[in-house]
Order: sequence, then C-alpha cells, then structure tokens
Amino acid sequence: LPGPPFTHQQTPRKMVYYGQTSCEQDTERYLDVVKYVFSCYKKEVPLVINTMGWVKGEGLLLLIDIIRLLSPSYVVQMDICDWKSMPPLTPEHVKFSAGLHTKGKQQSKCRQLGAGDMESWKYPEGEDMSGPQHKLLYVHPDFPRAGVAGEARVHSGILRDMSILGYLGHLQSPDIGAVLPLHSLVPYQVPFNAVALRVIHTDVAPSNIMYAVNASWVGLCCIPEEVRCQTDGPVLLTQTPLCDCLGFGIVRVVDMEKKLYHILTPVPPENLRLVNCLLLGNIAIPNCVLVGQQGIEGEIPYVTSDYNYSI
Repeated sequence: LPGPPFTHQQTPRKMVYYGQTSCEQDTERYLDVVKYVFSCYKKEVPLVINTMGWVKGEGLLLLIDIIRLLSPSYVVQMDICDWKSMPPLTPEHVKFSAGLHTKGKQQSKCRQLGAGDMESWKYPEGEDMSGPQHKLLYVHPDFPRAGVAGEARVHSGILRDMSILGYLGHLQSPDIGAVLPLHSLVPYQVPFNAVALRVIHTDVAPSNIMYAVNASWVGLCCIPEEVRCQTDGPVLLTQTPLCDCLGFGIVRVVDMEKKLYHILTPVPPENLRLVNCLLLGNIAIPNCVLVGQQGIEGEIPYVTSDYNYSI
C-alpha cells in the first residue's frame, strides 16, 4: 500500500474498464461494474474498498447505494473542518436514507432502474436486509489543506498520467538507459474481424469509428460471446459489454488496406490470446507521450500547437 502507486503496479485479480474518470454520466453502469468485480471476492482475505471522492449531491447517494450493496463490516469516514454537508454514515443513516438507485427501509427495498432486465438488483431470498450493521469509524484528518476544493481533480489527473506512463514502462527493456520511443517498438497486428470494437463514452458514427480509435488508449477485454464476422470487419458492438479487462494498449496504427490494428501493449501473449474486444473510453494518452517522441521530424500526427479555440 505505501508509496506512489505507479511505481509498483500489480495485475488485478479482476478488472473492468469503465472508460471514464467520473461516473456521473452513467451511475447505473458504474454500480453494475462494482457488483461484477465484487462477485469474485471469496472472503478468504480482508477486503479494503477504496471509494471515490465524489461525496456531494448524487455522489453521496451513490455512496449510500454502494455501502448498502456491499455490506462492509467497517466504514471509515473522514471529516473535514467546517464542512457539514456530509452526514455521519451510521448504520441507521444508511438504512433509512434513499440512495441514488435504492431506497431506504421505510420505502420499497429497491426500485426498478428503468428499461432492461434489472432482476439482479433484487436482494437474495432469505438474506436479512434489515439494514447494514457496519461499524462507523469517524476520523478527523489533522494535516494542512485536507479537503481543499479544486486540488483533488488536478492531482488525480497527474497521478492518472503517471500510472499510464508507469504501465507503458513495461514495454521497455529492463536494461537501464535503453529507453526506446514508442514508434520504435514492434506492435502486434490484429485483424479487424478478430476483435469487437466499442466506444464507451459517446456515440460515434460507424464511418468515423476508425478515426476515433486511431492513436488511442484502449482496454483489451474479453467478452464471453465468440466474435464472428462474415466480412473482414470491423466488428462493432451496439452496447457496452460488462466484461473482464486484461490490460491496456495503444492503437498505434489502423491499417485500412490490410484490415489490421497495430497495438502496443505490455500484456503477455498468453493473456492476449483471450482478448476479443477493444473498448475505447474517455482516457487520453498523456501529452508527453505524443509530443516527446525522439526522432520525429516535422509535424506530429494528432498534435498541434496552432489550435483555433473558436471551432
């Protein structure tokens, strides 16, 4: 746990690529992802659940949903000086308060979320849902500038870039000093019809999908369905799947003539054989990767300093 996370990254037991830095646009999918990942927890070891820092408005309601759904033994809540908008998350408060997608005990246990089959949201038969019985540990941080608004977003962006750079560092040779630019590394060639493709965070017309994917950060995922395509591709999914993510990569080139994706990734070949889906989210490759490649002369694709902000 101690130390900067990007210096000691681990391969997770189970991972889903949500594809956005915030879940505000699709809280329903976020909860589905939380439940999916939590389903592999066998309770053989203690589990620490690191919730996000969105604890105002709908974020607080979503946090109540998460506590209600995961039933932790302890909840550690940090208090901030002169900030009373977040109530103590006692078992009673969580039990009787409405969440974003669930309701308190005085109301119906769980409301339908709208379209689609949401039977999975009903509590299992025989389970005592009289309310979470966690113990609340209330902590007052006594260090300077704790909880100062506006700083967390900047810091999280820097840490996210560092995590991506640390991940890409696994592409390098372990020899000290032999750092190679990404354009000098040999990518994997993946046929269009071997993997399904989906843009998570927005709607993209099929005619523009390859422009969006080129030079992008993608999640290398495994969907249970076999990818079948009568033509040479590409295979486009109409809905975002809830599936395992085995790692990440950069689509370095889209070869439209040979119908190939050229992908750089440190994921080992034995795991890459399981990948049959590429998910493109709203996570950008750090700027320094695009502008700091040695040996490139002239204009760099997808990078410009002469930008018209009126567009």
